[in-house]
Amino acid sequence: MFNDIWTAFLYSGGNNMAKHTFLTGDRPTGRLHIGHYIGSLQNRVALQNSGDYNNFVMIADTQALTDNANNPEKIRHSLMEVALDYLAVGIDPKKTTILVQSAIPALSELTMYYLDLVTVARLNRNPTVKTEIKQKAFGESVPAGFFVYPVSQAADITAFKADTVPVGDDQEPMLEQTREIVRTFNRTYNADVLVEPEGYFPPKGSGRLPGIDGNAKMSKSLGNGIYLADDADTVQKKIMSMYTDPNHIHVSDPGQVEGNVVFTYLDIFDPDKQHVADLKAEYQHGGLGDVKIKRYLNDVMDAVLSPIRNRRLEYAKDMASVQQILIDGTAHANEVANQTLQEVRDAIGFNYFK
Repeated sequence: MFNDIWTAFLYSGGNNMAKHTFLTGDRPTGRLHIGHYIGSLQNRVALQNSGDYNNFVMIADTQALTDNANNPEKIRHSLMEVALDYLAVGIDPKKTTILVQSAIPALSELTMYYLDLVTVARLNRNPTVKTEIKQKAFGESVPAGFFVYPVSQAADITAFKADTVPVGDDQEPMLEQTREIVRTFNRTYNADVLVEPEGYFPPKGSGRLPGIDGNAKMSKSLGNGIYLADDADTVQKKIMSMYTDPNHIHVSDPGQVEGNVVFTYLDIFDPDKQHVADLKAEYQHGGLGDVKIKRYLNDVMDAVLSPIRNRRLEYAKDMASVQQILIDGTAHANEVANQTLQEVRDAIGFNYFK
């Protein structure tokens, strides 16, 4: 959900004060899939490796609890799975602070202050929240924590004074709500404390990956994804079951490219764009079978996923070291968030005992 990068001054000794900062993250409700990779993960790695940012990546377990309160074990298990996925795609703990949301107490206090600056009517208008409430079929039983999670997300972003957030296109309404909270806070308390974030989005047309079943969105809850942790045989089976053109029964039949998941994936993952164009023309004319094109896609996907899969297996051999990465990252994140919280308290006037 997170996808902002914004200019910030960090209080970690002053060495990084000229840099921008990005914060982003994921809910630990299952392993991450290639939709996450295309939508945000590869952008995070690129920004990290540019050397221009102070980098924070959050495992948003508190937010995951808003609609999984009756199943905390799912979150506990998924937290380490997400950590492995981060390391596997190239997020480097020497360059990026990986933190656990629930272990940053300042975030909860910031959320409480920000809730007083947002109306129920405004939260009701947030299109991302409305869509997710509908998808989850909450009806009138939406958990209050889920309803206000845009405010919690604003606390996550502003705690680290991020000016950039790598996210998918559907998260722009969340960022706008954060910007509104920043402006309202700074105006209300006559302070220049919080920073407005901007989104860092994937290239147009590549931010949303459909599920292998043809559903408009790849989703953990729908079970229609290819996961970064899937082995080669599992990936191949999923690709061979992909939705194509239901009317393309015989190899000689002309086929539809639009809405054909195999070609959607080739457009995104195959670097040889001319070859993809040639395959599309042949498929539309008739003479190219679904099995052949799926086998070709499998080769393309294996080139992308094999390095990720191998790195994940290596990190998984030493889970104690993975846990230590989270401990160290969270300790550093607490230092930064606590400094911001103190500035917020000072702006409000909650500094009685100074």
